Amino acid sequence: MKELLKKAEEKMQKTADRLEHEYTTIRAGRANPAVLDKIMVDYYGVPTQINQMAAVSVAEARILVISPWDASSLKAIEKAIQTSDLGINPTNDGKVIRIAFPQLTEERRKEIVKDVHKLREEAKVAVRNIRRDYMDKLKALKKESGVSEDEIKDGEKKLQVSVDKFCKVIDEIAAAKEKEIMEI
Repeated sequence: MKELLKKAEEKMQKTADRLEHEYTTIRAGRANPAVLDKIMVDYYGVPTQINQMAAVSVAEARILVISPWDASSLKAIEKAIQTSDLGINPTNDGKVIRIAFPQLTEERRKEIVKDVHKLREEAKVAVRNIRRDYMDKLKALKKESGVSEDEIKDGEKKLQVSVDKFCKVIDEIAAAKEKEIMEI
């Protein structure tokens, strides 16, 4: 039973980690190389992430500089960024690509915060689904190996404590991202 609870907690931690990673890809008005993680470039017929074919650095608070290792891939990177959902036009000087992140409007900030809330709720639902799956496993354990009712109830309580803990962690991660977005 301890192993079941440990596995459930590991899955919940992965859910929280995944949410945190998703939040790094959300543009918050500052230059952040992680916003390029979802963009794939067609590099000799193979979809490749930008950070695997170029050095991505933050030049200033709102400017990302992409320096490709292969100069021939410059146009492909620029095209991939333009066709992405970032909503930003890169500038190409023949050697590097610069992406200037404009100041977000209040309306755009509120839209992004709605996305943050949606992702938070999805993560909480995932944690609850993990709880449901492991509650079923605990009940199956009772039938299979004859574990006592009290031990099952104790396991359910421990599982609920983990769920509450990770829901709180998810709320804290979301609150931090919301604060970052609403900051001017």
